[in-house]
Amino acid sequence: MKKDNVALTPPMGWNSWDCYGPAVNEEQLLGNAQYMAGHLKEYGWEYVCCDIQWSEPTAGKVSPYYVPFAWLTLDEYGRQLPAVERFPSAAGGKGFGPIAEKIHNMGLKFGIHIMRGVPRLAVHQHLPVKGADTTCDKIASDASICRWNTDMYGIDASKEGAQAYYDSIFELYASWGVDYVKVDDICNTNAYPNDPYSGEKEIEMIRKAMDKCGRPMVLSLSPGPAVIDKAWHLRQNANMWRITDDFWDQWELLLEMFWRCEVWERQVSPGCWPDCDMLPLGRLRLHLQGFSEESTWTKFTQEEQITMMSLWCIFRSPLIMGGEMRDNDAFTLSLLTNREILDMHRYGTGAHQVYRTDKAAAWRSVDTRDGGVYVALFNLSDGEKEISACWEELELEGAYTARELWSHQDQGTVEGKLAATLPAHGAKVYKLCK
Repeated sequence: MKKDNVALTPPMGWNSWDCYGPAVNEEQLLGNAQYMAGHLKEYGWEYVCCDIQWSEPTAGKVSPYYVPFAWLTLDEYGRQLPAVERFPSAAGGKGFGPIAEKIHNMGLKFGIHIMRGVPRLAVHQHLPVKGADTTCDKIASDASICRWNTDMYGIDASKEGAQAYYDSIFELYASWGVDYVKVDDICNTNAYPNDPYSGEKEIEMIRKAMDKCGRPMVLSLSPGPAVIDKAWHLRQNANMWRITDDFWDQWELLLEMFWRCEVWERQVSPGCWPDCDMLPLGRLRLHLQGFSEESTWTKFTQEEQITMMSLWCIFRSPLIMGGEMRDNDAFTLSLLTNREILDMHRYGTGAHQVYRTDKAAAWRSVDTRDGGVYVALFNLSDGEKEISACWEELELEGAYTARELWSHQDQGTVEGKLAATLPAHGAKVYKLCK
């Protein structure tokens, strides 16, 4: 089903949600694309993704989040179009085509966010479904409603024209030049609390429509936590899927991610990437300015940011930067451009958690290029602590040369165990070679 030439390594990019919520505009989107092209592209970063409610003309004006029953910009077939008030180049029916073209000309790829289903407005207006002798109200399921956003109804897969509607929107996205689609309220839906994977049929319709549209696209499913016993279905249909609810800059959420990664570690493979969610680095929550006094800079300490990047990279989660990149300081940029860490992310294999306690954790993977062993040590405690992993735990024998990848420092020869004194919530990552 899934095209085998998409997302063979974990996708790397930027998404507008963490810094602009539903209110991102064309200047901000292209400005971050230009930053990525100039500073990050050479390190493998390539996707520039416009998140939720791009069809809502007034997003961010009266509320930093969603306006209930907001008016959306639609075409005659009930398909969302970019609001020209925020994306001027979309005028004249051009949609996201001009923005995608500019991003492609930078050597990057373009992504969008959608909610599963059909717009409520299209349902209430009885708009026709392109390619089918029916209307949007006939394919909608009024029992399938997202509890945190009022824009959409779910689509009843048993109704005539249901597949045709999904076919029509992906035909549109392909014509714009979209390379990545994040589908929301579907990996673990809010519509049916007793059936968290109730979006299964819509996932299959989306997969079929994406395959039919003629353009390779990454399919990202959100939000989580995904259901591990449906891993087979996720792998069959999606390229990446969230294993958590929205992840923010709180130590408790980062701590929780260690067991989530342990649950999903065996599902990581080319084209199939359990997703730890966006990286809340740098300047965030800019859409709250004027509505809230909350800090616009990440609340993670530098040590916690290193821990997050270390876990995401050895586990091989997709790396989707969430902050306003044009405001990056030198430290934030250094996290995103460490070639040795990013090589582990790209070329590592067989990552698994060696052990985890309340105070410490260790992970291991292997470099597919030279057989070198990556080891990440984590101090999960609130004070400085020596963290170690012995050779038996790491499945090693004999002596190795060691290099610490964050500091780019050779450590000489080690044998028997690897140990480091780490600050609270800190991490170090080593590559061991014979």
